[in-house]
Amino acid sequence: MYALGALGVGAAAMSASAPKPDSRRSELGEWLIAVAERRDRQAFARLFEHFTPRLMGFFARAGLSREAAEEVTQETMVSVWMKAGLYNPREAGVSTWIYTIARNARIDRQRREGRRTKLENEAAAQGEEGLDSSGEELVLVAEREQRVRKAIAVLPKEQAEVVNLSFFAERPHSEIARQLNLPLGTVKSRLRLAMSKIRAAWEVE
Repeated sequence: MYALGALGVGAAAMSASAPKPDSRRSELGEWLIAVAERRDRQAFARLFEHFTPRLMGFFARAGLSREAAEEVTQETMVSVWMKAGLYNPREAGVSTWIYTIARNARIDRQRREGRRTKLENEAAAQGEEGLDSSGEELVLVAEREQRVRKAIAVLPKEQAEVVNLSFFAERPHSEIARQLNLPLGTVKSRLRLAMSKIRAAWEVE
């Protein structure tokens, strides 16, 4: 079972019996509307239970590792929770809307990884001369880091610690867990909580 700690949804909320196939589409819409209008955690738990394995498969087919697929799935579902109020049933079905969020999350991740790899390769191949040709990219990276640092400043200490190690020190989750003497699940939970707060801060900006 995938963690729902970032949104405080307990496992008990996901124990309801599965709806009949012929009512699935309408129930998905009802659940998403309940999240949008009432921030209904039980409705979100049901959406999470329905879409998580499907999104994991979607990301796996796109070439992501299991760990990456799990992380982007969590990001997608956090976005669903945060953006549920933007859903318009007249424009798209629930599945289409959520898969659009998922696709954008995957593309964003690939762009981040591609930009990082590109900058590392250029620096290695060109040394200091490479800074001129990739100056614009470096400025973008610096601006993004500045925004992250600003958001981190208001996070609880334990969340800020894992974000700093993950984002700036680029430590893998398993190494962070060993360094802080924490369970791996706790590290991932703190990162999810922190990233949801950072995204919320960016949306306000």
